[in-house]
Amino acid sequence: MKLTSGAPLVLALLCTLLLFALTVWLWPRLAKGGPRRVFGRIALVVVLQLLLVASIGLAANRSFLIYGSWAELAGHAQAPPALDAGQGDASGVKILGRQPVDVPGGATPRVGGVIEKVTIQGQRAKTATSAYVYLPPEYFQKGNEHKTFPATVVLTGFPGTSENLIKGLDYPKTAWKLAKHKKTQPMVLVMMRPSVIPTRNTQCVDVPGGPQSETYFATDLPQAVSGTYRVKNVPSSWAIMGDSTGGYCALKIALEHPERYAAGVGLSADYKPEIDADSGDIFHGNKEQEKRADLLWSLDHLPQGKSSFLVTSSLQGEPNLKPTQQFIQKVKAPAHVSSITLDHGGHNFNTWRREIPPSLEWVSARLNAG
Repeated sequence: MKLTSGAPLVLALLCTLLLFALTVWLWPRLAKGGPRRVFGRIALVVVLQLLLVASIGLAANRSFLIYGSWAELAGHAQAPPALDAGQGDASGVKILGRQPVDVPGGATPRVGGVIEKVTIQGQRAKTATSAYVYLPPEYFQKGNEHKTFPATVVLTGFPGTSENLIKGLDYPKTAWKLAKHKKTQPMVLVMMRPSVIPTRNTQCVDVPGGPQSETYFATDLPQAVSGTYRVKNVPSSWAIMGDSTGGYCALKIALEHPERYAAGVGLSADYKPEIDADSGDIFHGNKEQEKRADLLWSLDHLPQGKSSFLVTSSLQGEPNLKPTQQFIQKVKAPAHVSSITLDHGGHNFNTWRREIPPSLEWVSARLNAG
């Protein structure tokens, strides 16, 4: 029984209803005095509440895909194994499967495009991470066999699953609609988590002696994808965007690596890493790296390249409004910054669904096919 399927939720709801009915039936018998009856009433109430909480949690997880499996929920998920020399493409991308895009005519690649489930090997970071790659219909159309396309890395928040970007935030469908109506150019989307370790929020930092997330996203990922798909490994062909922690990563990578990415988009982004149980100690006493991880500090103290940034917030409902305004003020030439500020919003899918279409339009205007 998969965690994200409907079966666990249905089972939890059924058990809740059955126990509720049993509680109503037994309550008069347990209403009399005596320690056994008191214990029975307490046990029924506690178990009923646990089942109710479990049902709510399963429903929320099914809607927002926070955890993709029971192993992730238990904190035991493992990163995909590194590819053997003979596996997959020489670039380090192994294609695991394909699925159609949920659009009219989506079953035909030249009409709806394709979503490929892949594992991407980081040659320098020496780690492999799963992802979904959206290839637009133009990628398969006659006459485009040698045409190259711009690419955008799209990151979830943490915890979260890359399926969020397909089912919850509709990135492929949105990109398809925008290109169909000539609002954007056709783009390849590389959709994934912001961490190379499923159970650890490494926040796009190269952890001393640990996961090399910055190296993976800044160097390995564009190199591997460009070696498999028709995307050039030049900064003008690449952007990176994300929400929440993924937004922080996108801004961090674009800020520190303008030689790799022309643009970075942070939807409801953080501006410095949150050190907690999910991240662990990611700096190991390296004060310079810790300061550099604070994007507002970096804008003040480090040279700014030619990257363009888009940041979003809301006047009401977003906790990142003030640091977003500070980020905007601190960006200096040759870098550029744009912003979207909603009147009302929140740190949630509903807000990001409103911001994704104009964000993709903004990205498209700053990229070319190389």
